[in-house]
Formats: sequence, C-alpha cells, structure tokens
Amino acid sequence: MHATQGRSAGLGIALVSACAFGGSGVAAKPLIEAGLDPLHVVWLRVAGAALVMLPVAWRHRDLVRRKPALLAGFGLLAVAGVQAFYFASISRIPVGVALLIEYLAPALVLGWVRFVQRRPVTRAAALGVVLAAGGLACVVQVWSGLTFDLVGLLLALAAACCQVGYFVLSDQGAGEDGQADPLGVIAYGLLVGALVLTVVARPWGMDWALLGGSADMDGTAVPAWLLLGWIVLIATVLAYVTGVVSVRRLSPQVAGVVACLEAVIATVLAWVLLGEHLAAPQIIGGAVVLVGAFIAQSSTPKAPAAGPVAGSAAEGDPEARDTELSSGRTAP
Repeated sequence: MHATQGRSAGLGIALVSACAFGGSGVAAKPLIEAGLDPLHVVWLRVAGAALVMLPVAWRHRDLVRRKPALLAGFGLLAVAGVQAFYFASISRIPVGVALLIEYLAPALVLGWVRFVQRRPVTRAAALGVVLAAGGLACVVQVWSGLTFDLVGLLLALAAACCQVGYFVLSDQGAGEDGQADPLGVIAYGLLVGALVLTVVARPWGMDWALLGGSADMDGTAVPAWLLLGWIVLIATVLAYVTGVVSVRRLSPQVAGVVACLEAVIATVLAWVLLGEHLAAPQIIGGAVVLVGAFIAQSSTPKAPAAGPVAGSAAEGDPEARDTELSSGRTAP
C-alpha cells in the first residue's frame, strides 16, 4: 500500500518536474523577442536560481573539496552550456524543435561509448540511435532543404553536445565511495554557471528597463517580471528539486519515460501560448525522436568495473543513480 502510494506520488512529482522544465523556453522566448539578449536571459535565470539555492550550497559545502571536477563540469556544461545554447537556439527556431534536437543527447552518448571508448553497444541501443536520427530528419523536414534556420539548429545541437559532455563527466567515478548529493551538485552547478555566464554575458550592459515592461506572448501582453519569475522559480528551482525527489521515488526507466514528456509539454505549450504550430510529419518525427532517445538511454551498456561510462551508474548504487539522473537532467 505504502509502496503504491509512494510510486503514485513519485509519478506526480515527476510530471510536475517535466511541466516546469518544459515551460522554460515558452517563458523565455517572449523576453528575447522583447529585446533581451538570449545570454542575458540565461544569466538572469541561472543567477536568480543560484541565489535561491544558496542555503543548499552552504549545507553541502564539503562538495567543493570532495567533487570539484563534478561541480565544475555541471556548472560549465549542464548549466551554462546547455542553457545558453538552448536559449540562443529558440531565438531562431521553434521551442519544440530545439528541445527535440537536444533529446539526441542519449544517442550521442552511445556514439561516445562506441567510437571513443570503443566498446560494443546493444542492437536495441543502435535501433534507438537510428530512430532518433530518423525522427529528427522529419522534425527539421530535410526533404524541404532544411526549412529552419541552420544556425538555430546548430545551436540546439551544441546544447545536446554539452549535455553529453556532462553525462560523460558525471559518470567518471560513479562507483566511488561518498557519492555527491544531487541537490548539492545542482546548487553548486548553478553558482559555477552564474560566475561563468557573468563573464560571458556581461549583464551590466543589459537593458534592465525591459524587465519593468511587458512581453508579447502571441498577442497577449505579459509582464516581463512575471515571465522571469516563472523561469527562475518554476522552470529552474522547482524543476530541479522535484526532479531529484521524483527520481528517488521511481526507477530510472520510469523516470526516463516521464522525462521524455518534457519535450511534448514544451511543444504543446509553444503551440498554445506562442502560436508555434508544427506540421503532422514534424509531430510524428518528434514522437520517433523521443522513442529513440528513450531506447538509447535505457540501453546504454554497463561499464567495466575499472572504468564506468555514461549510463552505468543507474544500474548500481542508488545514490549514484540519483546523482546521474537528477543532476544529469540538463534539459532547459
């Protein structure tokens, strides 16, 4: 009885996390179209969330000594890299398309395993890669000569590559003692990301007056501060925290299925709130991308005991699984 209730609660919390993550691009795009630079929007998101998570960072301050490489990798790749490239991409292409491209990350991880680490992958994993690639071809409509902005597509692909980089980094030492608490990793990752983005985005040159105005959301004027508050508190802080909690209540496979709903939610929200309509082949292609990404993610081979690789932690120690799945949840 209690197990069933816990599982149901976990599913509900995971759905909240997917909805929160999925709404980030929909809230950010009107701010970008109102005149804010994508990098400034990313900086506001990361810096604001870092301030909110400061108490968590202080509680886990021992991580700075124990896991400096993990914190740096999460901050540089999963926070600064993924979000900066994602927000830059949605300034040029639809939100749903950008997020679907980012979901190529599990397939790219398998490419790392096969061609860089030179380890065999399962047939199911290879099938997942093929499905993801084929679905992406439908999403970007290759038969029409790429109807989307090429730079926007490359920026979205760069976000996926940053996500892969973090997956690979986070799995190094996944079998060591003293696993890092995922909430602590998130808190310090946000701090590192905020510092990096401060240098890159130079927020002192931002037009702060825009935050006191309004942004257009498909013909509806919405206060800019309200959109920013959603991005910081809901699409970042709440999304990450509920993601951690849900993973601790669910199996990696179930959590992965629910996580795939993020792209669906983002696409639907962009359709309803921003008027970004996708054609039928793109919708079908998006579904194929998600199926392929899930198969690739769930079929990543186990690593040898001497050198874990991306994806293997989820099969072992529960704390290692928490760290990989929740901290590795880098979708925007």
